[in-house]
Amino acid sequence: MRIGELAALAGITTRAVRHYHRIGLLPEPPRQPNGYREYALRDAVELARIRRLSELGLSLDEVRDVLADDAGKDLVEVLAELDADLARQEKAIRQRRERLALLLKQAEADGRLPAEAPVSPELAALFGTMARASAELPGPEPAMAAKERELLAFLETTGHGGGDWLHGMMRALDSDPDAMRRAYDVYHRLDELADAAVDDPRVERTARAIVATIPPEVLSVPEDEEEVGGAFAEAFFADFAPAQEAAVRRTIELLRERAR
Repeated sequence: MRIGELAALAGITTRAVRHYHRIGLLPEPPRQPNGYREYALRDAVELARIRRLSELGLSLDEVRDVLADDAGKDLVEVLAELDADLARQEKAIRQRRERLALLLKQAEADGRLPAEAPVSPELAALFGTMARASAELPGPEPAMAAKERELLAFLETTGHGGGDWLHGMMRALDSDPDAMRRAYDVYHRLDELADAAVDDPRVERTARAIVATIPPEVLSVPEDEEEVGGAFAEAFFADFAPAQEAAVRRTIELLRERAR
């Protein structure tokens, strides 16, 4: 039979048959005088077995290992490894579904998900608190509030600074009902510095207002200016207007003084 007939008989494509030839998975019969390759029933049987093993989830390399062992002893080992791998995938899928369930539950409760989603349930709770505080404002939400949410989501995703900062913020919010109001006062102050000069007296007042909102246990402050460097810090400060950057750098100085 010709390659098309073989492929149809085994229920696969001729392209797949040629691929199996190229990688040495299926022996390629010599060409006949007429230029065509002639396949026997044995080729169809072998091809059907390749298909069955592939449908079990074995990679083509694993299929080759199984076919190379005439006694079939490797098949049990390969299938055991495949079963263990599927178990790991099953666990991962279950964890992902649990995470999705939390997000869907949050969306149902709040009517929407924050723009920064998906985040952890703890950070989602913090963002929910921020959303409720923002809804009570007389005007639009400060741009700095949205920027801070983006930063918090980034820090959580990348692990920079550990997780203590988030737990500390949550504890501060739970123990002090006025904490979020002070935080939004800071966001407004920073927004007002967007077009200000670096020597504007509001820079110092804003830095001190920021320090007042940060519980001592939330942040560990670098001991010297060199520790504040690096690619992340450079990008972080570049995202601020000059007066805003000055306020944040002054905040770090004040926090360092407080830690001594």
